[in-house]
Amino acid sequence: MSKSVVLGFSGGLDTTFCVKYLSEDKGYDVHSIIVNTGGFNDDELKKIEEHAYKLGVKTHTTINAIKNYYDRIVKYLIFGNVLKNNTYPLSVSAERLVQALHMAEHAKQLNADAVAHGSTGAGNDQVRFDMILNTVVPGIEIITPIRDLKLSREEEIEYLKKKGVEMNFEKAAYSINKGLWGTSVGGRETLTSKGFLPEEAFPTQVTKTGTEEVKLHFEKGELTSVNDKTFEHPSEAIQYLQSIVAPYGIGRDIHVGDTIIGIKGRVGFEAAAPVVIIKAHHTLEKHVLSKWQLPTKDNLAIFYGNYLHEGQILDPVMRDIEAFFTSSQQHVTGDVFVQLFPYRFLVLGIESKYDLMSAKFGKYGEMNNGWTGEDVRGFSKIFGNQVAIYESIKNGQ
Repeated sequence: MSKSVVLGFSGGLDTTFCVKYLSEDKGYDVHSIIVNTGGFNDDELKKIEEHAYKLGVKTHTTINAIKNYYDRIVKYLIFGNVLKNNTYPLSVSAERLVQALHMAEHAKQLNADAVAHGSTGAGNDQVRFDMILNTVVPGIEIITPIRDLKLSREEEIEYLKKKGVEMNFEKAAYSINKGLWGTSVGGRETLTSKGFLPEEAFPTQVTKTGTEEVKLHFEKGELTSVNDKTFEHPSEAIQYLQSIVAPYGIGRDIHVGDTIIGIKGRVGFEAAAPVVIIKAHHTLEKHVLSKWQLPTKDNLAIFYGNYLHEGQILDPVMRDIEAFFTSSQQHVTGDVFVQLFPYRFLVLGIESKYDLMSAKFGKYGEMNNGWTGEDVRGFSKIFGNQVAIYESIKNGQ
């Protein structure tokens, strides 16, 4: 009886090689699975399924993980205003974790003998997949043909041609990975420390040249409506906002960061909706949260983003931080107004019943209503008392 293996499958060169190698060279029954985190439409998913069965898989499963991806990860990235190195909204690294979790659960359901993925030995994904698989299905064999065989792209193509596989073997000038929370773009310019991606490298071309205002409504930190159009699930609001914002070329940048395996790397990305949402959400928070909620949450968000990037989504400390994030969002409700332009945007302001910037408490830089000059005189003396004592001792007085 053949052993069974669950293979994370995208239909690209690496995972196509894995199907043929595992089934025909190693004798496994291959059960392919694709976990859609917002990067594929129905037609693309159908073609990937047809490709998988043509290659010889025993079963192919398509998982719509968009809402689960939002509920499990993206929601907390918004709550924390998480931007890796103040730049990158963790587009790909976050979705890989959800994909690995679904692969692990599928392997458990099928009682599979092994799990396989198409990661190479050069990047972060191999660590993310391996760690989650080892945790969720401990002891299961993890097979990584591309990494283990140290295959070049040319060697994979030669192998598949000998197997009679027909597919487009031409390498695109830029590698694209699209998902709900942004699209990564890799190419020649990102392999060195200098150079920005050209216009044609970005999947969404700039077609809007004017300007428009959008109104985002947040309910306890979650985007629930755009321009008074309400959605059943925040992931749908994100996708709708993306359709409005992306044609302006907003949210394009290059992220430079440290990989899990210790080298630095650059990757381009376009994340129109994520960048606008994070900036708008943060602006609303600055109006409705207290003085110490903001920096406390910022400190936790840096750790949360870094740990998530390194694949540690299952560590219980992440649940603790998520609980704090959720608690902090109780009054993050209101409208944020954003003006869109080609390649940039402005947050115009907010309206919220929880806005702490109320004229009845005083106007910054103008006359106050809640205290007297003598109150401030006494407060200033007490508030600076410890530093005054320190300076006195330092100066030998």
